[in-house]
Amino acid sequence: MLYSEKVMDHFRNPRNVGVIENPDAVGEAGNAKCGDIMRMYLKVENGIIADVKFETFGCGSAIASSSMATEMLKGKPLDEALALSNRAVAEALDGLPAHKMHCSVLAEEAIKAAIENYKATHKDA
Repeated sequence: MLYSEKVMDHFRNPRNVGVIENPDAVGEAGNAKCGDIMRMYLKVENGIIADVKFETFGCGSAIASSSMATEMLKGKPLDEALALSNRAVAEALDGLPAHKMHCSVLAEEAIKAAIENYKATHKDA
């Protein structure tokens, strides 16, 4: 089978889908080649990611990567979240096919963009 059970589960039952009203930060990443777009919303309390949601326009791997990444971010300090790599997301999904690894890269880029947005708009961060 091309996709792991975890990829299929996060694709069929994505966690944390949607928009956070009045988010503390928003980050977006896109891949022009495949057309996938990922947007992450963060709610931050005392330097900790209290809530995270995503909107992804893309394939099953992009949706699964977004879903897994949000699960891995919740409750994490910003600096720890910033260190989350696309490899860690892919490993948590029990792997992605080589031609779909760019989907986990999108998750990493969207997270980094959201945290950069937070730091730019919250000078105390």
